[in-house]
Amino acid sequence: MNHMRTRIERVENVQSGNDIIREAGDILRNGGLVAFPTETVYGLGADALNAGAAQKIYAAKGRPSDNPLIVHITELEDLKKITADIPREAFAIADKYWPGPLTMIFEKTDAVPYGTTGGLDTVAVRMPSDEIARAVIKAGGGYIAAPSANTSGRPSPTTAGHVEEDLSGKIEMIIDGGPVDIGVESTILDMTVTPPMILRPGAVTKEMLEELIGRVDEDQAAFEPGSKARPKAPGMKYRHYAPQAELSIVEGDMDQVVDAINKMALEKTAEGFKVGIIGTRETVGRYTCGDVKSIGTREDEATIAVHLYGILREFDQDRADYIYSESFATDGMGSAIMNRLLKAAGHHVIKV
Repeated sequence: MNHMRTRIERVENVQSGNDIIREAGDILRNGGLVAFPTETVYGLGADALNAGAAQKIYAAKGRPSDNPLIVHITELEDLKKITADIPREAFAIADKYWPGPLTMIFEKTDAVPYGTTGGLDTVAVRMPSDEIARAVIKAGGGYIAAPSANTSGRPSPTTAGHVEEDLSGKIEMIIDGGPVDIGVESTILDMTVTPPMILRPGAVTKEMLEELIGRVDEDQAAFEPGSKARPKAPGMKYRHYAPQAELSIVEGDMDQVVDAINKMALEKTAEGFKVGIIGTRETVGRYTCGDVKSIGTREDEATIAVHLYGILREFDQDRADYIYSESFATDGMGSAIMNRLLKAAGHHVIKV
């Protein structure tokens, strides 16, 4: 599998890339793998209703086979074939947030193989808004499993170049649609429990959902390190998004955080280690040593989300030994940012 020729095709839009999208659809219908952009991160697509194709995703990514895959669709009607017992609230949520960065979990039908659901009787479903993603899904038969197109455990890909770094030689095609819009994976909402439960935070926040349907819970156990719970959704159980360096999140009053990071960076640098620092536009000028990168501005959390994985990958290229990151607020979009950062750091938090 490692000696396959991977085609990389630039697609500016659906109209100009029609022939390439049709070829991508043929690959998917024949059980192959195609990476393509979505509004969240790049996805690694395979026919979700073909257990053998789903197996190829796990092999290419080096992904544990009990980590379920999300099935991507383009029409609400497509739910009928793959889901059973859809609660009323799900239609209200779909009406407002589909297409978009939200995944819902339902009971599955026999049409979905256990190879796609990680052995579970539930299926995770998303309807992306990205036009290239939608065209690829339609061309590939309408039901495409597509986890992030990276080696399992590494920072998720937000450009085609990231996909190429990880999966070149392991998949048939990468569609380069430019950088993604959001930069962190979809919110995952479990609709098989009452009240519905967020298993992974994302751009559709708890506050947004509660405004629409009332109470929504968050699965705290799924967010905790060492949880023995079987994962019901991607990204819950395993160390994810991790750079090669040891990443620590420094939490506390901002002045004290900056001082603490400066002190630790100075110590590690003096010992001969390469140190990376994740700051924001508001603070980068206050760091005195190390490889300092601005992740975005605290005034607009969307800028932080879209740069997170790219910056972690840059530190890999820079061969950093240690990375110190500021922490972020945990409401709204900050919940998704901190969820990813904590997983990348193996929950290593330094409180100051």
